[in-house]
Formats: sequence, structure tokens, C-alpha cells
Amino acid sequence: MIDDQVINPTSTKAWKALEKDAQRIQATTIKELFASDPTRAQRFHFEGAGISLDLSKNLIDDDVMTHLLELATETKVLERRDAMFRGDPINNSENRRVLHTALRLPRSAELVLDGTDIVAEVHETLDRMGAFSDEVRDGRWLGATGKRITDVVNIGIGGSYLGPEMAALAMRRSVSAPLRAHFIANVDGADTEKITTTLDPETTLFIVASKTFTTLETMTNAQMARDWIASVLGEDSVAHHFVAVSTNHEGVQAFGIAPTAMFGFWDWVGGRYSMDSAIGLSTMLLIGKDGFAEMLAGFHEVDQLSCDTPAENNLPLLLGLLRVWYGCFLGAQTIGVMPYASDLARLPAYLQQLQMESNGKRVDRSGTPLSYQSGAIYWGEPGTDGQHSFYQLLHQGTKLIPLDLIGFLTPLSSYRSSHDLLIANLIAQSQALAFGRSAEEVAASGVEEWQVPFRTFTGNKPSTLMFLDELTPRSLGSLIALYEHDVFTQGAVWGIDSFDQWGVELGKAMATSVSGALTDESVPLEYDPSTNAAIERYRASRRRWA
Repeated sequence: MIDDQVINPTSTKAWKALEKDAQRIQATTIKELFASDPTRAQRFHFEGAGISLDLSKNLIDDDVMTHLLELATETKVLERRDAMFRGDPINNSENRRVLHTALRLPRSAELVLDGTDIVAEVHETLDRMGAFSDEVRDGRWLGATGKRITDVVNIGIGGSYLGPEMAALAMRRSVSAPLRAHFIANVDGADTEKITTTLDPETTLFIVASKTFTTLETMTNAQMARDWIASVLGEDSVAHHFVAVSTNHEGVQAFGIAPTAMFGFWDWVGGRYSMDSAIGLSTMLLIGKDGFAEMLAGFHEVDQLSCDTPAENNLPLLLGLLRVWYGCFLGAQTIGVMPYASDLARLPAYLQQLQMESNGKRVDRSGTPLSYQSGAIYWGEPGTDGQHSFYQLLHQGTKLIPLDLIGFLTPLSSYRSSHDLLIANLIAQSQALAFGRSAEEVAASGVEEWQVPFRTFTGNKPSTLMFLDELTPRSLGSLIALYEHDVFTQGAVWGIDSFDQWGVELGKAMATSVSGALTDESVPLEYDPSTNAAIERYRASRRRWA
């Protein structure tokens, strides 16, 4: 078992050294760092698991990296990593293990906990998913009227939705069956209506993804979908058109779903880490069990890299430490993620949950309030879309916003020349952000003197340039695992529990309370004055249309 004593990172020698480093780095520029070190581009370039990571255009030098690695040592990041892989309950506020990494262990591996080989359990579930997937893909699982399934609708929210939706778009070119995927998450009935009005109930299969089968938004949407199917095809049709990803056997059966059409997962899998579990059933239906296995292999390759690579070359460790550096020492509040691949359009949204739900914490694992910054705000859009909107602020604004710029060397379409232009933009943006254009350079170009200040770019805007060869199931798995271990590193340094999400639970509980007050006017309003007024306003409107 790990010694789970929380180490305040600000008490370490490395933290104090980094505070001095920050003063030095803030007095220089990326351009000057390159000028003083001809080998910088090579020395700050790292590769592993098919991922190329160029950190050279960041506000770092050798001393910064040395002290960040020392910070990882002093806060026992690697010991905590080993404890996670070993199955220690490092989610201390819920006394749970954190074993999403076990979801991608090969069949030949073994991890015995409490007398149970969980690898065997994982592969038993994968085998059941694979058999079901084959049935649907081959046209052997039929709807109530005997027609084959053409459309799959995943109903979930948070981790039961963001990962599968992101993967469906990212794996668009790897779809190997005549199936279309759709996703319903928002409890706004318009979301369900938007999807169902385009579908044929006779050929639609719904996946209800909720571990407890009680999630308010998911079950509300599932009931609307059930009503839609039953109203057209009859009550007996439900079992032909619904499957569940859940652990609530009674709830699933009461809904009308057969026990054989229920796929479970474990309490040691957090929602935002679950896209490679049964939550990824929609992904497997699209790309097949072999494609899903390839994605798991990509995840596992980065897991191994995280464990086996020396700290000074360990991609996810370095990436996570870089986030700590920007947030705690240089004052950055946000991180931008810009995939230069249209098929990764939903990656920033997926990473928002992964990063912000994991590390958006105000106390450490002992419950002590933090005296330093924790998780950053993550956001982003695909390039080149963002270049014509928010890149203006990135280039000439006053805020420090480190970026992840992600590109693929192999074209994702048959339009080769457009891929050349896409990658040219990716590389050029990284260059322009780092080096800018000085007032002297602008003046020398012939610009009128009064316009020089408006056309000057200070540069010194940091970015990490990330290349993968091609967007495939395997590389997607590797990319997501890289960010998972990046998240882990940050949380371990800060001494926080990256695997609970009590902030999510509060909103759910309060929504249940308010919902009753909205629809039942006999419920006394005992909230704050603002909330009471909002409820009264809605009640008045509801009298007109209910």
C-alpha cells in the first residue's frame, strides 16, 4: 500500500527553485531561449507510442525541467502512479481503486484483487460486447419487425456520452459496418426530438448508458425514447430496440431490457475514464471488435510508456509537469487544445471533462484547502476554424494561454493538397505564436509608421506541437491515454484526488429538489430570494402551457 500522506508541494525545495526560475523566465523570451541554445529544438523533442512531442516553443529551459522533475520526485508522483496500477484505493474520498488502465490489459495479463482476476472479468465483458457487436453488424440482431439495425443511438451524459461521441467522429473513416451513430445527452427534449425525427423506429437501436440506471438526464431521455418506440411498435418491441450499459440489474429489467442485453463495468472505472469499457459499445459497433481491440492496444502502449520510460523522457509526465509550471508559476488560467483535424472536433469537449472534472478541486486529499492553483480551464476548436475567430486574442491579447497543437502526418482525406495547407497552418501558427513579428520587422516591410503598433506581434506565446502519423483506432487510444496520465501527474503533484467529482453530485441533488418545486405549486419555496423568484416566474409560465 502507498503511504498516502499528502505532501504540500509548496514546502518542497523544487517548488522554491521553480519560483526563482519563473522570475528568470519572465525576463526572457522564447526567441532568446532559441538564440542562446542551437540544440534546443532537438533536446526538447520527445517521442513515444507513436506520438511526437515538441516542447521547445514553451517557456522552459534546462533548469525549469530539472526542477519540475525534482518536484515530481519530492511529491512522490511515480510512487502514486505505481499504486494506481497496483490497485491501491487512491480515490481516497470514495475509498475506491482507480483501474481504468486494467480495461486495456491484454488477455494474457493477470491482476488479482481480493481473490478475483479482474483482467479475466474485463475480457469476459469484451467478449460479450464483441458477440453482440457481431450480431448487430452482421444483421442477425433484428428489430421487432424483423428489419436489421441501421442506426445506433447512445443515450448518456458526461463520461457516458463525451467519449463515445468523440470517438464516433474521430473513427469515421474506420467504420466497417452499415451503421450510423447518434448521441443524446441534453435533458432538453429538443435534443431527443432532433434525433428521433430523422430515424425509423423499426431499424433503431438505443444504448442506455448509466452505471446506476438512475441518472436523471439519461433516464429522462431514455424514457422519451422508450415511449417513441413503444408508441409505434408496441410494448413488446422494447427488448428488440434497447440495450443497457449499467450495473443496476433490477432497474434494467424493469425498463424492459433483457439481462443478456446488459453490459456492466466496475466502480473502479470513473465515467470520464470509461470510453474503453462497455461505455464504448457504440464505438465497437461502428469499428468492430478488432478495431476496438486496436484502440485498447493504443491505450495500453501509453500505459506501458508511462510506467517504463525514464522520467526525463516520459511524455505524459513531462506534459503534466508543464501544466503545473504554467498554472502555479506563470499564472496561466487556461489551456487551449487545437486539433488540426476536423475528425477530432469533439476532442476539446472530451478533454474539458477529463481535465476539469478530475483536477478542479479546492482541497487536497486530507481535506486541507489549497494555497496554490489546481486545474486549468480547457477549451479549444479545430484548426483552421479557430484561426479566424479567437486566434486574434492568442496572438495579440494580454493573457498567457499555452496551447496544444495536434496534427497528423498522413492525410485524413483524398484531398492531399488541402492537407498540405492544413499542416502548413499548424506549423506556421506554432512559429508565429512563439516568435511573433517585431516593430522593426513591421516597419521594414513598408507599413506606414502609424500602423506599426497594430501590426506588431510580441510573440512569446507558448505552444506544444504534437504529431501523430495517422488517425486510427490505435493512435486515438494512445492520444487519450497520454492525456489521462497527464491529468494524473498534475493531480499527484497537487496532492488532490483526481478521481472523485463531488461538484457534479451537488448540482444533481439540487436539481432534483428544484424540479419538484417547479411542478408542484403546493411545495413551499424555502430557497434564497433569487431562486424563489426564478421558480415563481417559471410556475407562472407553466400555468399557460402545461
